[in-house]
Amino acid sequence: MCGIAWILSFEANASIIKSDLIERMRDTMVHRGPDDAGVYRDEFIALGQRRLSIIDLVGGMQPMSDSDGQIWVLNNGEIYNYREIRQELEPRGCVFHTESDTEAIVQGYCVYGEDVVKHLRGMFAAAVWDAREKHLLLARDRVGKKPLYYALVPEGLLFASELKALLEYENLPRDLDYTALSDFFTYQSIPEPLTIFKHVRKLPPGHYLTCDVHGNLEVKRYWRWSLIENQQKAINYDDAVFRVRELIEESVRLRMIAD
Repeated sequence: MCGIAWILSFEANASIIKSDLIERMRDTMVHRGPDDAGVYRDEFIALGQRRLSIIDLVGGMQPMSDSDGQIWVLNNGEIYNYREIRQELEPRGCVFHTESDTEAIVQGYCVYGEDVVKHLRGMFAAAVWDAREKHLLLARDRVGKKPLYYALVPEGLLFASELKALLEYENLPRDLDYTALSDFFTYQSIPEPLTIFKHVRKLPPGHYLTCDVHGNLEVKRYWRWSLIENQQKAINYDDAVFRVRELIEESVRLRMIAD
């Protein structure tokens, strides 16, 4: 697991970007990524990552960008089908510079835009900054294995892998969400998008969030559970057993790609 943190400012070169806030947010999650630490700033964003090296131990450092430095990506998790995505994109002119699964998101966004999330198979909480469009994309995997918390404040949008990273921002309101508190005592958990704090939300599984420097924020669903696979007709017991074994073997194979 890794830890990612990001600040999107609604004002160019604001103090929230220039301060050490992103380093403090990032380093609250050192336990998530003891192998490496990265940070990047431009006039509107500050982003940081604590890395646990899994794939491309040498070349997979983050934040990661395209060759023009216009698309920046943070990713917590693994993209299991990154090799297949690479095979699809290289004939379309995309040039890969690492063996990292995160670069599949970088190059995939250059081709597919927001729809890149629909091409990803894996466990991930990922963020893409498009410097040309001043546009941020956050995405969480289909079943929500990787967490992603965010807070919209007057100065901008903050997000991180863990709630406590957001609390490094001194001006973040700490008001309790009493609906969330009731849910916790009822269910022993707090369902998305609520958190214990009224002004902090968790991105739901199978959703992505977009935001620009004007504060226009939208959350969209890109995937939902379906009990019907390709509208297939009912199959017999033996065929069902074969299909279940086939799916389990594929799932295990995909998860054994780590270095």
